[in-house]
Amino acid sequence: MRDPQALISTQQLEALCDQPHVRVYDCTTYLEPTPAGSDDPYIAVPGRKTFEAAHIPGADFLDLQGEFSDQATRLRFMMPPVAQLEAAFARHGIGDGIRVVLYSVGTMMWATRFWWMLKSLGFENAAVLDGGFDKWKAENRPTEGGPPHGYPPAKFEARPRAGYFVDSNFVRGRIGAQDTAVVNALGPQFHKGLEPSRYGRPGRIPGSVNVSAATLVNASDKSLVSLDDASARFAAQGISKDKTVVCYCGGGISATIDLFLLHQLGYDNLTLYDGSMGEWARDPALPIETD
Repeated sequence: MRDPQALISTQQLEALCDQPHVRVYDCTTYLEPTPAGSDDPYIAVPGRKTFEAAHIPGADFLDLQGEFSDQATRLRFMMPPVAQLEAAFARHGIGDGIRVVLYSVGTMMWATRFWWMLKSLGFENAAVLDGGFDKWKAENRPTEGGPPHGYPPAKFEARPRAGYFVDSNFVRGRIGAQDTAVVNALGPQFHKGLEPSRYGRPGRIPGSVNVSAATLVNASDKSLVSLDDASARFAAQGISKDKTVVCYCGGGISATIDLFLLHQLGYDNLTLYDGSMGEWARDPALPIETD
Protein backbone atom coordinates (compact mmCIF):
# COMPACT_ATOMS: atom_id res chain seq x y z
CA MET A 1 0.00 0.00 0.00
CA ARG A 2 1.53 3.26 -1.16
CA ASP A 3 0.03 5.42 1.59
CA PRO A 4 -1.06 3.48 4.70
CA GLN A 5 -2.00 6.76 6.39
CA ALA A 6 -4.71 7.41 3.79
CA LEU A 7 -6.89 4.53 5.03
CA ILE A 8 -7.87 4.16 8.67
CA SER A 9 -9.71 1.27 10.31
CA THR A 10 -12.62 1.70 12.71
CA GLN A 11 -10.44 0.32 15.50
CA GLN A 12 -7.65 2.80 14.77
CA LEU A 13 -10.06 5.72 14.65
CA GLU A 14 -11.72 4.88 17.94
CA ALA A 15 -8.29 4.93 19.57
CA LEU A 16 -7.57 8.38 18.08
CA CYS A 17 -10.93 10.11 18.50
CA ASP A 18 -10.00 12.14 21.58
CA GLN A 19 -6.70 13.41 20.19
CA PRO A 20 -6.76 17.22 19.86
CA HIS A 21 -5.15 17.25 16.40
CA VAL A 22 -7.68 14.78 14.93
CA ARG A 23 -10.72 16.07 13.04
CA VAL A 24 -13.47 13.68 11.93
CA TYR A 25 -15.96 14.59 9.17
CA ASP A 26 -19.17 13.03 7.90
CA CYS A 27 -19.25 13.75 4.15
CA THR A 28 -22.56 12.11 3.26
CA THR A 29 -24.85 13.31 0.47
CA TYR A 30 -28.02 11.55 -0.68
CA LEU A 31 -29.17 11.47 -4.30
CA GLU A 32 -32.97 11.70 -4.35
CA PRO A 33 -35.32 11.37 -7.36
CA THR A 34 -36.34 14.51 -9.20
CA PRO A 35 -39.97 15.48 -9.79
CA ALA A 36 -41.62 14.42 -13.02
CA GLY A 37 -40.48 16.48 -15.98
CA SER A 38 -37.23 17.64 -14.40
CA ASP A 39 -34.12 17.57 -16.56
CA ASP A 40 -31.80 17.08 -13.59
CA PRO A 41 -30.46 13.57 -12.89
CA TYR A 42 -31.15 13.79 -9.13
CA ILE A 43 -31.53 16.17 -6.21
CA ALA A 44 -28.41 16.36 -4.05
CA VAL A 45 -29.49 16.36 -0.39
CA PRO A 46 -26.86 16.87 2.31
CA GLY A 47 -26.86 14.10 4.90
CA ARG A 48 -27.58 16.34 7.87
CA LYS A 49 -30.65 14.37 8.96
CA THR A 50 -28.75 11.11 9.37
CA PHE A 51 -25.82 13.02 10.89
CA GLU A 52 -28.06 14.50 13.56
CA ALA A 53 -29.58 11.07 14.22
CA ALA A 54 -26.15 9.52 14.83
CA HIS A 55 -22.52 10.28 14.09
CA ILE A 56 -19.05 9.52 15.36
CA PRO A 57 -18.58 11.49 18.59
CA GLY A 58 -17.17 14.96 17.97
CA ALA A 59 -17.52 14.75 14.19
CA ASP A 60 -18.32 17.75 12.00
CA PHE A 61 -20.42 17.68 8.83
CA LEU A 62 -19.25 18.69 5.34
CA ASP A 63 -21.89 19.65 2.77
CA LEU A 64 -20.29 18.74 -0.56
CA GLN A 65 -22.82 20.38 -2.87
CA GLY A 66 -23.43 23.34 -0.59
CA GLU A 67 -20.01 24.59 0.47
CA PHE A 68 -17.54 22.60 -1.57
CA SER A 69 -18.90 22.66 -5.14
CA ASP A 70 -19.14 25.19 -7.95
CA GLN A 71 -22.49 26.98 -7.69
CA ALA A 72 -22.16 28.54 -11.16
CA THR A 73 -23.00 25.36 -13.09
CA ARG A 74 -26.01 23.06 -13.30
CA LEU A 75 -23.68 20.10 -12.94
CA ARG A 76 -23.50 18.82 -9.40
CA PHE A 77 -20.31 18.46 -7.33
CA MET A 78 -17.97 20.27 -9.73
CA MET A 79 -14.72 21.58 -8.28
CA PRO A 80 -15.12 25.27 -7.34
CA PRO A 81 -12.47 28.01 -7.30
CA VAL A 82 -9.53 27.35 -4.96
CA ALA A 83 -10.34 30.39 -2.82
CA GLN A 84 -13.81 28.99 -2.07
CA LEU A 85 -12.30 25.67 -0.96
CA GLU A 86 -9.62 27.35 1.16
CA ALA A 87 -12.26 29.34 3.02
CA ALA A 88 -14.61 26.37 3.46
CA PHE A 89 -11.97 23.93 4.72
CA ALA A 90 -10.57 26.61 7.04
CA ARG A 91 -14.06 27.25 8.50
CA HIS A 92 -14.27 23.57 9.36
CA GLY A 93 -10.93 23.50 11.15
CA ILE A 94 -8.68 21.91 8.53
CA GLY A 95 -5.12 23.16 8.22
CA ASP A 96 -1.48 22.28 8.76
CA GLY A 97 -0.85 19.92 11.64
CA ILE A 98 -4.39 18.53 11.54
CA ARG A 99 -5.12 14.85 11.00
CA VAL A 100 -8.34 14.59 8.96
CA VAL A 101 -10.57 11.50 8.92
CA LEU A 102 -13.37 11.37 6.34
CA TYR A 103 -16.34 9.03 6.41
CA SER A 104 -19.77 8.65 4.85
CA VAL A 105 -22.95 6.62 5.18
CA GLY A 106 -23.99 3.86 2.78
CA THR A 107 -20.97 4.17 0.51
CA MET A 108 -17.42 5.40 0.95
CA MET A 109 -17.53 7.44 -2.27
CA TRP A 110 -18.39 10.74 -0.56
CA ALA A 111 -15.36 10.35 1.69
CA THR A 112 -13.02 9.39 -1.17
CA ARG A 113 -14.26 12.42 -3.14
CA PHE A 114 -13.20 14.75 -0.34
CA TRP A 115 -9.92 12.86 -0.03
CA TRP A 116 -9.24 13.41 -3.76
CA MET A 117 -10.16 17.09 -3.49
CA LEU A 118 -7.87 17.64 -0.51
CA LYS A 119 -5.05 15.79 -2.25
CA SER A 120 -5.47 17.99 -5.33
CA LEU A 121 -4.98 21.00 -3.04
CA GLY A 122 -1.74 19.62 -1.63
CA PHE A 123 -3.18 18.45 1.71
CA GLU A 124 -1.68 15.03 2.49
CA ASN A 125 -2.87 14.32 6.04
CA ALA A 126 -6.36 13.04 5.23
CA ALA A 127 -7.61 9.48 5.68
CA VAL A 128 -10.75 7.64 4.61
CA LEU A 129 -12.51 5.47 7.20
CA ASP A 130 -12.56 1.94 5.81
CA GLY A 131 -16.17 0.75 5.75
CA GLY A 132 -17.48 4.16 6.74
CA PHE A 133 -20.16 4.78 9.32
CA ASP A 134 -21.94 1.53 8.44
CA LYS A 135 -19.01 -0.55 9.65
CA TRP A 136 -18.55 1.70 12.68
CA LYS A 137 -22.18 1.19 13.74
CA ALA A 138 -22.19 -2.54 12.96
CA GLU A 139 -19.31 -2.95 15.42
CA ASN A 140 -21.29 -1.10 18.11
CA ARG A 141 -18.74 1.67 18.43
CA PRO A 142 -19.84 4.87 20.18
CA THR A 143 -22.11 7.40 18.46
CA GLU A 144 -23.83 10.62 19.43
CA GLY A 145 -26.70 12.65 18.01
CA GLY A 146 -27.48 16.30 17.44
CA PRO A 147 -26.14 19.03 15.17
CA PRO A 148 -22.39 19.43 14.61
CA HIS A 149 -20.47 21.45 17.18
CA GLY A 150 -17.73 22.12 14.61
CA TYR A 151 -14.03 22.62 15.20
CA PRO A 152 -12.09 25.83 15.80
CA PRO A 153 -11.32 27.58 12.49
CA ALA A 154 -7.87 26.95 11.03
CA LYS A 155 -5.73 28.41 8.27
CA PHE A 156 -6.01 26.26 5.18
CA GLU A 157 -3.40 27.15 2.60
CA ALA A 158 -4.01 25.38 -0.70
CA ARG A 159 -1.08 24.21 -2.78
CA PRO A 160 -2.97 23.25 -5.94
CA ARG A 161 -1.59 20.43 -8.07
CA ALA A 162 -2.26 20.25 -11.78
CA GLY A 163 -3.79 17.19 -13.38
CA TYR A 164 -6.16 15.93 -10.70
CA PHE A 165 -9.25 17.07 -12.63
CA VAL A 166 -9.79 17.24 -16.39
CA ASP A 167 -12.60 18.42 -18.66
CA SER A 168 -14.42 16.93 -21.63
CA ASN A 169 -11.96 18.39 -24.13
CA PHE A 170 -9.10 16.53 -22.47
CA VAL A 171 -11.05 13.27 -22.42
CA ARG A 172 -12.21 13.60 -26.02
CA GLY A 173 -8.61 14.17 -27.08
CA ARG A 174 -7.53 10.93 -25.42
CA ILE A 175 -10.14 8.65 -26.99
CA GLY A 176 -8.25 5.83 -28.72
CA ALA A 177 -4.84 6.93 -27.39
CA GLN A 178 -2.61 3.93 -26.66
CA ASP A 179 -1.06 5.62 -23.65
CA THR A 180 -4.39 6.30 -21.95
CA ALA A 181 -6.96 4.15 -20.15
CA VAL A 182 -10.39 5.67 -19.63
CA VAL A 183 -12.22 3.89 -16.80
CA ASN A 184 -15.96 3.98 -16.13
CA ALA A 185 -16.85 3.37 -12.45
CA LEU A 186 -20.60 2.99 -13.07
CA GLY A 187 -22.30 -0.41 -13.04
CA PRO A 188 -21.93 -2.69 -16.08
CA GLN A 189 -25.53 -2.24 -17.21
CA PHE A 190 -24.97 1.51 -17.55
CA HIS A 191 -21.54 1.04 -19.10
CA LYS A 192 -23.03 -1.17 -21.77
CA GLY A 193 -25.97 1.18 -22.33
CA LEU A 194 -28.47 -1.55 -21.54
CA GLU A 195 -30.54 0.59 -19.17
CA PRO A 196 -31.85 4.14 -19.47
CA SER A 197 -29.46 6.65 -17.96
CA ARG A 198 -30.60 9.42 -15.65
CA TYR A 199 -27.76 11.48 -17.08
CA GLY A 200 -29.06 11.59 -20.65
CA ARG A 201 -28.01 9.35 -23.54
CA PRO A 202 -27.28 5.78 -22.41
CA GLY A 203 -23.80 4.36 -22.95
CA ARG A 204 -20.18 5.19 -22.24
CA ILE A 205 -17.29 7.29 -23.42
CA PRO A 206 -16.00 5.45 -26.53
CA GLY A 207 -13.18 3.04 -25.79
CA SER A 208 -13.59 3.22 -22.03
CA VAL A 209 -13.37 0.10 -19.89
CA ASN A 210 -15.49 -0.77 -16.88
CA VAL A 211 -14.27 -1.26 -13.31
CA SER A 212 -17.40 -0.57 -11.32
CA ALA A 213 -16.76 1.09 -7.96
CA ALA A 214 -19.26 -1.34 -6.44
CA THR A 215 -16.95 -4.26 -7.28
CA LEU A 216 -14.15 -2.62 -5.28
CA VAL A 217 -16.10 -2.74 -2.02
CA ASN A 218 -16.89 -5.77 0.13
CA ALA A 219 -20.66 -6.26 0.32
CA SER A 220 -20.42 -7.74 3.82
CA ASP A 221 -19.07 -4.67 5.66
CA LYS A 222 -18.64 -1.98 2.95
CA SER A 223 -14.87 -1.94 3.38
CA LEU A 224 -12.51 -1.79 0.42
CA VAL A 225 -11.44 -5.03 -1.23
CA SER A 226 -7.83 -6.15 -0.83
CA LEU A 227 -5.18 -4.52 -2.96
CA ASP A 228 -4.53 -7.86 -4.65
CA ASP A 229 -8.19 -8.12 -5.61
CA ALA A 230 -8.29 -4.52 -6.84
CA SER A 231 -5.08 -4.98 -8.81
CA ALA A 232 -6.52 -8.02 -10.57
CA ARG A 233 -9.71 -6.16 -11.49
CA PHE A 234 -7.82 -3.25 -13.05
CA ALA A 235 -5.32 -5.51 -14.81
CA ALA A 236 -8.15 -7.54 -16.32
CA GLN A 237 -9.28 -4.37 -18.12
CA GLY A 238 -5.83 -3.63 -19.50
CA ILE A 239 -5.10 -0.80 -17.04
CA SER A 240 -1.35 -0.56 -16.45
CA LYS A 241 0.95 1.85 -14.63
CA ASP A 242 2.56 3.14 -17.83
CA LYS A 243 -0.75 4.71 -18.91
CA THR A 244 -2.56 7.89 -17.98
CA VAL A 245 -5.72 6.69 -16.24
CA VAL A 246 -8.82 8.87 -16.57
CA CYS A 247 -11.67 7.81 -14.27
CA TYR A 248 -15.29 8.89 -14.59
CA CYS A 249 -18.76 7.92 -13.39
CA GLY A 250 -22.04 9.83 -13.25
CA GLY A 251 -21.06 12.89 -11.25
CA GLY A 252 -17.39 12.49 -10.39
CA ILE A 253 -18.03 10.78 -7.05
CA SER A 254 -17.94 6.96 -7.25
CA ALA A 255 -14.94 7.18 -9.61
CA THR A 256 -12.89 8.41 -6.64
CA ILE A 257 -13.13 4.92 -5.13
CA ASP A 258 -11.32 3.64 -8.23
CA LEU A 259 -8.82 6.50 -7.96
CA PHE A 260 -8.20 5.86 -4.27
CA LEU A 261 -7.33 2.22 -4.90
CA LEU A 262 -5.27 2.98 -8.02
CA HIS A 263 -3.27 5.46 -5.94
CA GLN A 264 -2.71 2.84 -3.24
CA LEU A 265 -1.58 0.40 -5.91
CA GLY A 266 1.16 2.82 -6.98
CA TYR A 267 -0.33 4.32 -10.13
CA ASP A 268 1.07 7.79 -10.76
CA ASN A 269 -0.77 9.24 -13.75
CA LEU A 270 -4.31 9.48 -12.41
CA THR A 271 -7.04 12.00 -13.10
CA LEU A 272 -10.78 12.48 -12.67
CA TYR A 273 -13.12 13.66 -15.42
CA ASP A 274 -15.08 15.93 -13.13
CA GLY A 275 -18.13 16.44 -15.36
CA SER A 276 -18.44 12.68 -16.01
CA MET A 277 -21.64 11.39 -17.62
CA GLY A 278 -23.64 14.23 -16.09
CA GLU A 279 -21.94 16.41 -18.68
CA TRP A 280 -20.94 13.95 -21.42
CA ALA A 281 -24.31 12.23 -21.93
CA ARG A 282 -26.14 15.54 -22.38
CA ASP A 283 -23.80 17.03 -24.97
CA PRO A 284 -24.74 15.76 -28.45
CA ALA A 285 -21.38 16.96 -29.77
CA LEU A 286 -19.61 14.32 -27.66
CA PRO A 287 -19.50 10.74 -29.00
CA ILE A 288 -21.09 7.91 -27.06
CA GLU A 289 -20.87 4.13 -27.40
CA THR A 290 -23.15 1.25 -26.43
CA ASP A 291 -23.00 -2.53 -26.78
